[in-house]
Amino acid sequence: MTRGYDAVPEQERDRLLRYLEAVVAARSAPVHTAVAFNAVYFGYDLGGEGYGGSPLRLDDFPVITFGECAPVLPVGAMVCVTTGSDPLYAEIVYREGAHPGVSLHGDVPAWVSGAPAGAGEPGEPDSGAAPRRRELLVPDLQAFGPALSLSPAQLHRLRARRRWINGDGHVVVDVCYPSPEAARRDDLTAYADHLLTTAREQLLSPFVPVSLAELVGGTHDQDLRAGLLGLLDTVRGALDSSETLRTWGHYAMTRTSLADCWRDSGPLGGDDLKSLVAAVEHAAIPAKRRYGLVSPVTVYTAVGPRLRGFPGATELLTGTGYAAAVCRANVALADVVQRDSDQGLFQNGARITLDDAFESGGVWRSHHPGEAETPGDPLVPAGRGWASTLPAPPEPEPHPVDLPLADDASLGPSELVRSDAKEIVWRSPLRLVHLIDGWLPLHPDVARELRRSHGRCPTTRLELDHAGEASDETEVVQLVTAELDDDTGRLTGVAWPDAFFPGLMLEMRRPLGSMVIRVTTTRLEEPVQVGDRVIGHCYDPCVLTREDAPGSDRDGDSAVGLGPRQLVMRTVRRCGLLTLDGHALLDRSVLPSAAYGRRPARSQTAALEAAVAELLAERVLEPALGSRDTWGQPHFPALDGQSAIPLLGYRPARRRVIRPWGGTEPGGGGLPGIQFVPGHLRRLRPGCSPSELQRMAFREHCRRLGKADGWELPYGYTFVTEHTRGH
Repeated sequence: MTRGYDAVPEQERDRLLRYLEAVVAARSAPVHTAVAFNAVYFGYDLGGEGYGGSPLRLDDFPVITFGECAPVLPVGAMVCVTTGSDPLYAEIVYREGAHPGVSLHGDVPAWVSGAPAGAGEPGEPDSGAAPRRRELLVPDLQAFGPALSLSPAQLHRLRARRRWINGDGHVVVDVCYPSPEAARRDDLTAYADHLLTTAREQLLSPFVPVSLAELVGGTHDQDLRAGLLGLLDTVRGALDSSETLRTWGHYAMTRTSLADCWRDSGPLGGDDLKSLVAAVEHAAIPAKRRYGLVSPVTVYTAVGPRLRGFPGATELLTGTGYAAAVCRANVALADVVQRDSDQGLFQNGARITLDDAFESGGVWRSHHPGEAETPGDPLVPAGRGWASTLPAPPEPEPHPVDLPLADDASLGPSELVRSDAKEIVWRSPLRLVHLIDGWLPLHPDVARELRRSHGRCPTTRLELDHAGEASDETEVVQLVTAELDDDTGRLTGVAWPDAFFPGLMLEMRRPLGSMVIRVTTTRLEEPVQVGDRVIGHCYDPCVLTREDAPGSDRDGDSAVGLGPRQLVMRTVRRCGLLTLDGHALLDRSVLPSAAYGRRPARSQTAALEAAVAELLAERVLEPALGSRDTWGQPHFPALDGQSAIPLLGYRPARRRVIRPWGGTEPGGGGLPGIQFVPGHLRRLRPGCSPSELQRMAFREHCRRLGKADGWELPYGYTFVTEHTRGH
């Protein structure tokens, strides 16, 4: 048995289990694994004598005083409680936190749930070497038989005085731990430490049925600890294997006692347990509101104090009855969570989880809405209350990355317009790299012909004609170098005019046999505005979307230094799915990793989300719905049979340039005398009403402006749509 439960022969397991089941049935409190070990090791008599006939030396028991500082006393410790007369011998059968911040009704401040020993303020763990924690200990004052137990009248007087035990027959002490690590140890490790130190003489007594020293063959501390932990594991395994017992943590109860409790209609019976479960389940459900959104609500409920609020429960929660009631209540809550929820998430939207198994009988966390929280085992104490008050750990904030364009090779292809005996004409959009590095790719036919006639690096005359725009004479005609390979070539040393931008369509022509290459642009019939850029010449919308994004200009192409709004726009435009009209759509869930190359710090992710919300509200970006195939690739529009995903869409708005009243912009090339009239309201004559067409036009006008309400025309007015007037 010193080697653990799995090493014990089945016959011996059965003998041990039968005895432990009898012990659990005989004890008035749920039997902790450490208490069950005591019963086996020290000999607990089932006939009513308890430990009265065991070889235990009572003078070796540690002494505790109500309300004072005490050493660590785990469950299973045998103690002497000081009184005004005879000492009171007891076995600690239950233990919990007794934080003064927990209310009488069971309301728990968030920071208390899961707080480490010594914590005195939210988010501030005790930095001392010996942290203290107030604890409530439940002693079994009948564990040593009638000869060493108090009469009911004596016990009543001690409870009434509340000097050595409190009114419930419990001991509240400030436990001083030797170190923060000791305060974090689990129950069985803590009890092993207690037996090997404070109760060492008791553990190694030669009068016990079989001393641990004989079982492990010596008194070396390492051997004793290994053997003791093996024995505790054997006892724990036997209790867990029983079909007649239920366990809550390390505490074992008979299934019969649980069933009797559920059938009981009195205080702390089945009706009160149902009320407790319902209260915890609905604690965080907000009152229904007619307007507006509800904020997330989190409520922490302590089981022990909450039980005291039921009518008639006071006397039932005295002595070891408190431990039994708390364990039964936690089992009831655990059963409902496992049966009626999906990992703690109930149909009403609340998520119920055990947050602290030690404080005040167990603290349960109720959170609404619970869908957004990461699911996990709801019965594993998570300590989210304390964690919520801790400052977020500093995260290294990565810089945005400059991801290469996935469609770079296919973006803005060169198009051969004409090739005959006189000249070769081709067309392609200007790319950002051309502007930054000052070069222009040549059509393969031109490159091959130039190389055959003039070698690999001839000097070429470049003539630029930017339609309708005045240019510097040094830019109109330039002498550049042609770098030619077998099938490709380019012109280097090009000084592009300031008015040139990524996506501007260029038409190049080279007369056969000539060393002159002419580059021309084509003017649009009417200027348009795309983002912040006013465009008066033909352009490729795909290149403009990709390469005229924030952080991209002829001085460089980098996302470093961009604010959240600019970074969102750059990422959507450069990484989103691209349509022929320059519409870019990005899977919203990959925005942070696409912007930074990996998952960024939480503060950076939050800043991006806030920027997305602003851009959507301002209609700079628009939401869309796509789908993802089995290979993880997004599609737009969404395809049937695929998982739907939200997309962020950038649609380059082509707005007509609004001309000033009475003329054109300087250098704009517009027609004099033409006036643009924006949409506006006009008062109607009495008795007149606007047409349905004008009502619809006004609604569309409001939608474009992002107006949140008031989309109907005011009484007595009509709407005049935008138009031009003049000759």
